[in-house]
Amino acid sequence: MRLLIAEDSPTLGRDLRDALVRDGHAVDLAEDGEQAMHYLAGFRYDVVTLDLMMPRLDGWAVLRALRGRAERPRVLVLSARGQVEDRVDVLNLGADDYMVKPFAYAELLARLHALMRRGEQQPMRLTAGPLEVDPRARIARVDDAPLPLSPKEYALLELLLGQRGRVLSRAALFEGLYDARSEASDKVIEVLVSTLRAKLAQAGIENLIETRRGFGYVVAA
Repeated sequence: MRLLIAEDSPTLGRDLRDALVRDGHAVDLAEDGEQAMHYLAGFRYDVVTLDLMMPRLDGWAVLRALRGRAERPRVLVLSARGQVEDRVDVLNLGADDYMVKPFAYAELLARLHALMRRGEQQPMRLTAGPLEVDPRARIARVDDAPLPLSPKEYALLELLLGQRGRVLSRAALFEGLYDARSEASDKVIEVLVSTLRAKLAQAGIENLIETRRGFGYVVAA
């Protein structure tokens, strides 16, 4: 998934970004509210983690700006303010969840995945023949044997299976897998598809990912 971290603590922001990137997510980091709004205007995010006490534009203002959007990301507020009134206020403004700092990273990751599943019709497991992908555990298996994938390979497989039957362009896949800081071009998707296909073939899964020339890639329905 693609996330935006809006956090004015440079240390916490970088630690969260680096940990989520290691888990295979595309992550952008904004250190104030105005920068967060700039990212939100230019990219589509699945989830935003939002600090309330940010300079230039605070978290409440960002929430109000998102509230009027037809399509908006899910928002997890991360704040040192633990009063009930604060939680009620931000939830009434449209936040989807609230965590008080300090927090455990494992709980944060679980909350983020829970937000992604909320309201979706996607099954708890994605399957294609003997291949099974568990988005909660971020594990792929073939005939119950683990399929060794890099975080980006796993993210690509989950994205294609989750959009099964829909052709996804190289640019769309790149936006879903890489953040705005990436110096790679969208041609890296061709490399990822190639290495993922090779690992699937080694496990006995052939021709799962189809290439539609001039359009992109698809896992056929």
